[in-house]
Amino acid sequence: MRNRADLIVYLAVAFGGAWLAAIPLWTQGLQTTALPLSLAGLQLSPALGVLVVWLMTALRKDPAAREWARLTGLTFGDRPGRTVGYTAATWAGLPLLIALVIAVSALAGVFPTDLSGLSGYRQAFPQGTHATAVVGVVSGIVVTTVFASVTAFGEEWGWRGFLLPRLLPLGYGRAILLSGLIWGLWHAPLTLLGWNYPGLGPWAVLPFTLFCVAVGAVLGWLRLSTGSVWPAVIGHGVLNAAVPTLYLVVSAAGQFPDPLLGGVFGAIGLIAFGALGLALARIRPWSKSM
Repeated sequence: MRNRADLIVYLAVAFGGAWLAAIPLWTQGLQTTALPLSLAGLQLSPALGVLVVWLMTALRKDPAAREWARLTGLTFGDRPGRTVGYTAATWAGLPLLIALVIAVSALAGVFPTDLSGLSGYRQAFPQGTHATAVVGVVSGIVVTTVFASVTAFGEEWGWRGFLLPRLLPLGYGRAILLSGLIWGLWHAPLTLLGWNYPGLGPWAVLPFTLFCVAVGAVLGWLRLSTGSVWPAVIGHGVLNAAVPTLYLVVSAAGQFPDPLLGGVFGAIGLIAFGALGLALARIRPWSKSM
């Protein structure tokens, strides 16, 4: 898996596929009805890159082709029980971290919330109550995560399953940093349009790339410590499901977090995920299957 040409092909397919999928967003705007399809295509482009490289590996009769599932993390690693445990802990723990980030942001005055009136939630669901809001949060974290993980797999099989292990000869820290930077820049077709940072425009590329480095440190540790991509897939799915769900329930109607300071994608979220990534890096229970 150390062929440099393979890495170039993978990146070309992943980045090229992302830009192709984003064409409707650039021609019609982020509010286009094609948004869900474009996002799905974008997320699946890294997986397509892995498949193309696997085909190249098989055609040149490289023995690695026969071990592709293990080498790219599709198995449950050398200790499946640990992989399942880490997956469950990620599914339960990341929503708590996200809730903590929102709470700190609210206390800091950079995330307007309305827990008593649920004005943001009731703007979307006029008949909503605190009970239905709780049900919505639980279903968002449990059920929606499953669906979000389907497309999240497309990214994680590429970035954590294929790319990150290839960068490990650079050292753990450099591999995490470089893979996170690449992952963040891959989002440019979205972030250049201001994705996740209302009003920031193309400058959104910078904070979101830093955010990807921080989150990538957590997801990368999960991948490397289990030899499996599945804990990272669930972690990515939880992030994609829990953030909009919790934002919807706690936000004040018509008000938004400070894009650079508040919420998960602001400085507070960056610090929280970065601190978790640094703490996990000190543990490093490496998988024998890597």
